[in-house]
Amino acid sequence: MKFTKMEGLGNDYVYIDLFSEDMPSEDLPELARKLSDRHFGIGSDGIVLILPSDTEDCRMRIFNSDGSEAEMCGNGVRCVAKLMYDGGRHNAGTVRIETLAGTIVARVKNRDAFLADVEVDMGEPILEAGKIPVSIEGERAIQVPIGVDGEELVFTAVSMGNPHCVIFVDGIEDRMIERWGPLIERHPMFPERTNVEFVKVLDDGNIQMRVWERGAGETLACGTGACASVVACIVNGLCGHDVSVRLLGGTLRIRWQGQGPVIVNGPARIVFTGEIIP
Repeated sequence: MKFTKMEGLGNDYVYIDLFSEDMPSEDLPELARKLSDRHFGIGSDGIVLILPSDTEDCRMRIFNSDGSEAEMCGNGVRCVAKLMYDGGRHNAGTVRIETLAGTIVARVKNRDAFLADVEVDMGEPILEAGKIPVSIEGERAIQVPIGVDGEELVFTAVSMGNPHCVIFVDGIEDRMIERWGPLIERHPMFPERTNVEFVKVLDDGNIQMRVWERGAGETLACGTGACASVVACIVNGLCGHDVSVRLLGGTLRIRWQGQGPVIVNGPARIVFTGEIIP
């Protein structure tokens, strides 16, 4: 079975094109765990399956490195869009991708054999607590206290098709990600677990972010997390509507006008291709 290893700002996945390959016979969560292993497998944050769709150009399924299935991945959709473009399965550079979080529209703007710049319409953010979901009283989870490891933090919750807990800090420290990240991911306030973003606002148009991803641990970038962080900044009055998000793996440019869809611009790069031996 052939695969393509790709990354978006260091958020890397193993992509399997099921337009040209048969569905793997192995249990998919177990396959994700095996292939993602950075010592005995290919090494990645998870696997992404690209399948035919009854309604859109393709369907995307994503399994994290722990085997759990995620609703979608912002960096992943950019990579899927490039592979669909390379395969000639697009409409003038536009690819409509079916995900568990709904349809995502991606536009391949510039590309070569290995690298593409892709703009993605991520859809409208969800701020209603019950739909994120987060268990609180009230309609929105904005500046909500949470007890973690004997300390009280404050978060804003946003869904970009998957749940995010955004915490503003004066400086991002390793202990926040390594200690607080996994505790917040599985905190009882988040019935479906959550991604956790630690954000430092630099100025009106720039923020710094590190992320603990649900099911994968710390990654170099998270597209939906970057979107959620910008939305959280805007609803809290901390930045403007066109923001550069500085991640460990690079920078994403994100626009949101306070309503309507969140728009993301970022890279998608092929690292290598190969074949999985059963």
